Amino acid sequence: MRKLKNNELGRKSVNDFKKSPKIPVTVILDNIRSMNNIGSVFRTSDAFLIEKIILCGITAKPPHNDIRKTALGADESVDWEYFKETKDAVKLLKSKNYTVISVEQAENSILLQNFKPENKKKYALIFGNEVKGVQQEIVDISDHCIEIPQEGTKHSLNISVSAGMVLWDFYRKIKIENKK
Repeated sequence: MRKLKNNELGRKSVNDFKKSPKIPVTVILDNIRSMNNIGSVFRTSDAFLIEKIILCGITAKPPHNDIRKTALGADESVDWEYFKETKDAVKLLKSKNYTVISVEQAENSILLQNFKPENKKKYALIFGNEVKGVQQEIVDISDHCIEIPQEGTKHSLNISVSAGMVLWDFYRKIKIENKK
């Protein structure tokens, strides 16, 4: 087995990425402190053709060297916008018929593996602060909560890890499984 070289990976240019059809998922970052986490979410969103990232509250905005360090240019390919208040972003997306989902441990949450995205629906996935998670007022106005099952002592994952798992799962269910 031979490791592939970068020029063998079939990478899209930023312009080609912008023109590519995206999966109907927008990511909302609710008060994320770490710029490395923000950059990582940009990079993951680029990998799985996410339509947009909405940065809210204290979440830093590009351009910033600490975001760029982990985004590796994905902050230029993935569309983004900023809202001071997360609830305003949620209300806007709901008015555009998005199903809003907080990724959070909550009563009546749906385990990630049990959530089935519906064809032709648009989704907004909210990832919360590294310490406090998604704000309760945002959980309250969400349509669902999805929970990543965990069995260890922490029951806590880094936001960039959570985003990677959830975005891969949505990409797989929407783009790969719907083609079968």
